[in-house]
Amino acid sequence: MKKLSIAILCLLAFTGCNQQQAQQAATDTVKVKRFGMVTGLKPEKLAYYKKLHAAAWPGVLKKIRECNIRNYSIYIQKIEGKYFLFSYFEYVGADFDKDMALMAADTTTQRWWKETNPTQNPLPEAAAQQKIWQNMEEVFHTD
Repeated sequence: MKKLSIAILCLLAFTGCNQQQAQQAATDTVKVKRFGMVTGLKPEKLAYYKKLHAAAWPGVLKKIRECNIRNYSIYIQKIEGKYFLFSYFEYVGADFDKDMALMAADTTTQRWWKETNPTQNPLPEAAAQQKIWQNMEEVFHTD
């Protein structure tokens, strides 16, 4: 009986190590790139922006996922009387530019942007590049 218990414990320990190694290997194969972005939000559009995102369109959410974006969040902050949006997402694909082109070509996403873009107030640097959102530099990360 004692030998059987030791054998079971060894088997469980070995299986646990293999599961941990398999999980680590799966994590290592997906290269995650994190993005932080910022833009302004027109104060008179605050309620509408929140309403849109409270019921985000299923087709837009599907396209975001198809384009390898995960863990996507948008936050609102008022600073010195002005509203700002901060977005964070993780990209898990192999070709960011290609995936973003696919997203931009999607008619449902284009309709969504026709609703959201007029609510936003791009920062000067983004506006100069005819963009809505400005990329931010990551200066710290920990898991």
